[in-house]
Amino acid sequence: MEKSQNLKIDDTDKKILELLIEDGRLSYADIGKKLDLSRVAVRSRVNQLIECGVIEKFTTVVNSEKVGKEVSAFFEVDCEPRALVEVAENLANNPYVASCYQMTGPSTLHMHVLVSDFTELESFINKELYALEGITRVESHILLRRFKSRSGLKL
Repeated sequence: MEKSQNLKIDDTDKKILELLIEDGRLSYADIGKKLDLSRVAVRSRVNQLIECGVIEKFTTVVNSEKVGKEVSAFFEVDCEPRALVEVAENLANNPYVASCYQMTGPSTLHMHVLVSDFTELESFINKELYALEGITRVESHILLRRFKSRSGLKL
């Protein structure tokens, strides 16, 4: 089945997805026990969800503070229209950039950056962000406390 095809997702698929969002390490057998399905049936459904592009990838969520990334900053970046794609691609490939999105509203790009400390943040801003051609405005916001962070889609 091609990824471009839409899969009709039923309640069982939704329950499988919810379990995987909660704990991506669950085995097919464990999912099957929770949903009264065989391991083979769960594997078949998960493979179909992968093949259709519903499940894009399996990943690990790392607590950035526990690995020394103490400063979390969000940036609103405006670019000249001709430079948008090049600036976005440069930022997306930067190891400090956790996410980068083209947005509607008052800024062109919304970006999340994780760094060790404020010295590293200042270096990123001055040497890597401001050095990019085509940026017309940068606004930054420092995260003080996280109340909620979700790694999966709520179904």
